[in-house]
Amino acid sequence: MESLDLVRYFIAVTFVLLLAGLALLVKRYAANPSAFRIGLKTKIGKWEFNPPQRRIVLVESLMVGPRQRLLIVRRDTVEHLVLSSPDGATVIEAGFSAPVKDAATP
Repeated sequence: MESLDLVRYFIAVTFVLLLAGLALLVKRYAANPSAFRIGLKTKIGKWEFNPPQRRIVLVESLMVGPRQRLLIVRRDTVEHLVLSSPDGATVIEAGFSAPVKDAATP
């Protein structure tokens, strides 16, 4: 009877470890299915996931005070300078274009 209990114990531990591994895969790849496609492309085959196209990007953020923050937000090719505070957000400068970087400068 003791050997049967030992076998049941190892089966239960294996099952719990498999469930934990599955939970880890779901947590890691649920938010970014393209990473799952890239990571397992050679093992499973072709996956067709289309990541969403982002139009709004936070370029830079700077703390001005303890609760105030300056943000540069890019929408398409236009950037906006925004002051964010607990009272709300204020657009300081709108519609300026992003600076063009030279190939010679790092």
